[in-house]
Formats: sequence, structure tokens, C-alpha cells
Amino acid sequence: MPGESTQPSYARLGADELRRRAESALARLSACDLCPRKCGVDRSAGEAGFCHAGRRAVVASYQLHYGEESVLVGRGGSGTVFFSGCNLGCVFCQNWDISHADADGCLEGIEASPEELAGVMLELQSQGAENINLVSPTHVAGQILEALPTALEHGLRLPLVWNSGGYESLETLALLDGVVDIFMPDAKVWDQDVAARILLARDYPETARAAIAEMHRQVGDLELDERGLARKGLLVRHLVLPEGLAGSGEWMHFLAGLSPLTFVNVMGQYRPCGRAGEFPPLDRPVRPGELATAQDAARRAGLTRLDDAPDALPAWILRHIRSD
Repeated sequence: MPGESTQPSYARLGADELRRRAESALARLSACDLCPRKCGVDRSAGEAGFCHAGRRAVVASYQLHYGEESVLVGRGGSGTVFFSGCNLGCVFCQNWDISHADADGCLEGIEASPEELAGVMLELQSQGAENINLVSPTHVAGQILEALPTALEHGLRLPLVWNSGGYESLETLALLDGVVDIFMPDAKVWDQDVAARILLARDYPETARAAIAEMHRQVGDLELDERGLARKGLLVRHLVLPEGLAGSGEWMHFLAGLSPLTFVNVMGQYRPCGRAGEFPPLDRPVRPGELATAQDAARRAGLTRLDDAPDALPAWILRHIRSD
């Protein structure tokens, strides 16, 4: 096992405490309030709320992912676990097939027991993953906590990435304090009316701001190791939307207020997916000028660590670039 300073957070917390956290989270499934929607359904008995997930997590797929941020990928790739279902209803979702249930209310993927989910993490580690990247984990926080003691006891030692939409309950985040190494939330939409229309969550802006602030309190600014890979801290994604619909300027000001060292990926890859065609201007891709405006807003706000900046790249990539 690595030394104390290089152990992931959950390893320092220990299996017994992880089990206690899992019990607390799973108890809340009986009248589910794990996310801000607080559906109140009995997921422990198989009832489904907004996310359509029941007692067990549904894993859509898992793989070594080389398309994530450079600070997560390294040489081995980010060990991504894609969970089916979601607590947001983004009309433009780029993972529509796995985030939404089918006509019968079923999610695509395989229901995983705690042991099976632990096995997925351990398999990704054996394949050389640099981290365990949990994609859309919010609605299965209890199931993830339930799997971690087994994974830890069988040798899991990789940083844990919480890759979420940012729509988080502070009570659930409290259960993740000391568990998650890297929080990677989206900062999606700033305006309440826009959020109600395209995320189906009017309270998203204030809820996400509170959640991101709590994440920063727990893990601080993003820390990189000697290879330039993320080991702990906050990394925020902001998807630029057509006609400034995401409120990029306001988000950049907020994130700079947390810390000018907040690591931010201002993303320009928006394309119409899902039902986006029904919600102009989401029916077209982002234009280069719109992306440039959002990036300029980040710099004007005082943010100094943008994912497209040279000093955000891993050191081994920088050495290669500079040697050419």
C-alpha cells in the first residue's frame, strides 16, 4: 500500500467508517432524499423516483477513458464507471440513452451488487487506470459507499472522482466528506427560469452554487502530483451553450470568488442531442465566438487555471511539446 500521504481519502477514512456512511445513506432510500429533488419514494423496495433507479446501482458501462481532462487521463486513462439514470432532466443530454429510462421505466445497463461494483473498480485499477471516475453518481451515492469497503479491503488505491451534474444535496455531500478525492461537478445554468426550462430543475443555480462551494471546502483547489495528474481537489466543468444560455460570465465570477486557482474546463463541444431541437437556440452547435466569449469571461474574472492553458497539462506532455 502507498504511504499515508499518497493514500486516497477513503483509504485514510477506513472500511469501518465507510460502512457507517453507507448505512446512513442507504437508510435514506426508504423515503429517498439523497438529492435535492427529495422524491420521497421507497427505493429500498424497488420504487423509482425521478432518477428511475431502485435499490441497486445500474452500471451502463465502464472503461479506460482517454477523452477526459488531461489531468485525469495521464498514460493509463481515467477509469470511468457510467451509471444509468440521473437526477437532472437536461433536454440536451449527450448521454440520453443511459440517463433516461425506456418506455417501460427501465434503465439501460446491469444492476450491480456492492461486490460487483467493487469488482468493476478493481478491474479498472488492474487495467492501469489513473483514477476511478464515477459518472452521474449522485443518485447512487449510497450504493457507491456500500461498495467501497470491499474495494478497499481488496486493494483499491486510486483517487476517487465524483463526476456529477452539480445538483447535490448538502446532507449527502456531508457523507462524502473524507471519501471523495476529486470533485468534478458541472456548472450548468445560472438563471432559474432557464434551468426550469432546459434542466427541469428551477432550483439548480442556487443548489449547484452551494454544492460547489461545499465541495471546495472539503477538498480545496486541485492538487497535481509530479506527473501533473490530479490527486485531490475541485475541477469544474462549464459547457458553453448557444447565445450565452448557460450564464458563463456569472459562473466564472462565482468560481473565481471561491478561489482564483479553481481549475475550470470551459467546454465548447456542445451539440444538439436528446430533445434539444425543440428548445431553440439549443438546436444548433456553439459558435467559435461564443466559446471565445466564455473563455474571455473566465480570464477577466481572474481564473488562472483553465484546462486549455499550457500549465494545465501534465508535466510529461509539456516536456514532449517543448522538446519538439
